[in-house]
Amino acid sequence: MQKKRHGRSERLAEKWKHNYKKHRELNHRIKEVGHDILSSPNFRSTKQHIQHGNITVNAHCLSVARYSLALSRKLGVVCSEDELIRGALLHDYFLYDWHEKDEINPHRLHGFYHPGRALGNASKEYELTPIEMEIIRKHMWPLTPVPPMCREAWIVTMADKWCSLMETLHIHKGHGATVVESEKPKQEKKEN
Repeated sequence: MQKKRHGRSERLAEKWKHNYKKHRELNHRIKEVGHDILSSPNFRSTKQHIQHGNITVNAHCLSVARYSLALSRKLGVVCSEDELIRGALLHDYFLYDWHEKDEINPHRLHGFYHPGRALGNASKEYELTPIEMEIIRKHMWPLTPVPPMCREAWIVTMADKWCSLMETLHIHKGHGATVVESEKPKQEKKEN
């Protein structure tokens, strides 16, 4: 019989510690490779837009990067981790809230068109490699007609589908979008 410590078995506690260490190591690697992306004002602005469920675009991209890196390592896929991480961080770099319709961009068929918008926005800010462009352009396959042509793009596509499913089913939960300082007075006026 296993000893209990604080209501859980030693084996379960060790498994939790192991997973926590892996999660921290993946986050460290993502910060190391994508520090310029993570600190950019445009990427930080994605905390204001919801992606799926109550997960922000920012949290979704970080989650996809983490799962992509973990999946490539678990499967032993030989690929460029740097390009995998950077492509995953930028795969949804469309920089608008697709839930809010406006007269100029009604965001119909968002799933079909946002990879092109994300690629355009990312190309303006970053010097992208062909693999990073492939990841961003094709991550929505089969909605994009041409399938991914490199390992990194396939991995990000699979990780994106998994994360999207978990977020839509509210298995992965977020804290919702952040409120921008300039929007706070508007909300306070509405409440009064």
